[in-house]
Amino acid sequence: MRAWFRSGTPWIWLNGGAIALCLVMVIGILGLIAVRGGSHFWPADLQQTQWTPEQGEPKTILGEMVRSELVSATMVREAGATVPEGRDSVTRYLVKVGNRDLYGRDFAWYMDYEISGWTTPLGAIALERRERGNFYGFPLRLTENGQLIAEGAALWPELQQRIERANQIFAEMKSIEKNEISQINNGIEKLRLNERKLVLNKASDTELAAFRAEADAERQALNADYEVIQKRLDELRAQSNRDQLIARTGDGREVTISLANIVRAHLPNDMTVMEKLGQYFVSVGNFLWDEPREANTEGGIFPAIFGTVTMVILMSIIVTPFGVLAAIYLREYAKQGPLLKIIRISVYNLAGVPSIVYGVFGLGFFVYIMGGSIDQLFYPEALPAPTFGTPGLFWASLTLALLTLPVVIVSTEEGLSRIPSTIRMGSLALGATKSETLWKVVVPLATPAMMTGLILAVARAAGEVAPLMLVGVVKLAPTLPIDGNFPFIHLEQKIMHLGFHVFDVGFQSPNVEASRPLLYATALVLVVLIVILNMSAIYLRNRLREKYRSDSD
Repeated sequence: MRAWFRSGTPWIWLNGGAIALCLVMVIGILGLIAVRGGSHFWPADLQQTQWTPEQGEPKTILGEMVRSELVSATMVREAGATVPEGRDSVTRYLVKVGNRDLYGRDFAWYMDYEISGWTTPLGAIALERRERGNFYGFPLRLTENGQLIAEGAALWPELQQRIERANQIFAEMKSIEKNEISQINNGIEKLRLNERKLVLNKASDTELAAFRAEADAERQALNADYEVIQKRLDELRAQSNRDQLIARTGDGREVTISLANIVRAHLPNDMTVMEKLGQYFVSVGNFLWDEPREANTEGGIFPAIFGTVTMVILMSIIVTPFGVLAAIYLREYAKQGPLLKIIRISVYNLAGVPSIVYGVFGLGFFVYIMGGSIDQLFYPEALPAPTFGTPGLFWASLTLALLTLPVVIVSTEEGLSRIPSTIRMGSLALGATKSETLWKVVVPLATPAMMTGLILAVARAAGEVAPLMLVGVVKLAPTLPIDGNFPFIHLEQKIMHLGFHVFDVGFQSPNVEASRPLLYATALVLVVLIVILNMSAIYLRNRLREKYRSDSD
């Protein structure tokens, strides 16, 4: 037995078992996230039942079955409900009934003794709306300006065509608001700031009068353009509200729904498995490319994806040169001694500082001091409204760069220390200077280690939330930091982030049940995004490693 322990075999098996256990745990949690998040996009059947409440008349309930659970009858009785005698347990069902504008809620619990069984009626329609959540019911007729257009068998194909038309009009309206009207607003604001800048610079009355005359003429032209655009928007809005769907709810009420408020419609109970699979991928694509709605409980997460990727790329651009140069100086140029040891220990300790501390530092130093100074020097005409003296994309990226800087420094130093001294001596013996040896021989060979540090930095930065809450990430920022207005990339704008989106949906949502599947879906997207960023960096590192290995051979 002693010989067996001395051979090291038990430790090999122990390490192998630990790695296997970690892999199982990682795969398990990823599988849980994928199943919980991915199931949200499957077009579930609409089920109908007869509900008989303790007080009131029976009602017909139509909705999606979310889940069921077994609860103690005693607990139900303590909650004030009446449970039939002889029951020790009760099965309750959570149903997404939708129709929030009619019922005041879109999720409800029903006890098994209050319902009379479930059916799956054909012809039931599910409408995804821009406001007030989903609608579940039965389509009756389609009207245009109050005139009957289609009903019966002809209703469904006509409805799909007109929903597509309404979505195209909505997209055109959004494009006009984001581009043309935004440019006009920026032009008017630029005129105001230029006039204030002249006042602050104490321009002469003649210069001010001349500028104001030119500004008034330009402002009138912009207002005239705005009136034309506004008339066009009013026409598009009228065209969008032209068509209406009259539908019946599960309990028999007729409602009128404007097609301008409908994003998508489908008949889940009439669809085949392949049709549902196609609808599933369409829903996933819309989730990735749409903007959030209904306090982040509906719609998509594209602004959060875009903000996360943009911030990580900008952070990488900032942290890589600073981290690499610092490591090169510490390893190659700095005099070895007690001071250098203290600096290295400080760098190692910085890697263990809680991230929220970096957020507080970023808010105090980057935002208030640096950003406030930039506003005083370059944007005084905009004050007291801050330009850079407020949380934004640049400060968030800079804070993350500071947070991940120790990781890049340590990895680069490790890579430089592993370069054999014989390579340095050989280069110097061939007549190369110390600088040429460093930048043309040593640094290229240490590039894979630098990329390893960058990989670790990206993996940590992409998942950080606490510091970003203070330096630039917000709950909702549908306007992207890149647009057609000069300077095209707006580093001062606030952004959305997948990590903060997970926090907001999971803990700040006003509709817990609606946000639960989105929580898992967003977490899955965040994990996949981090994997993609890491795999891209790993691929680049391997290419560099092969390149310099072949060159050295």
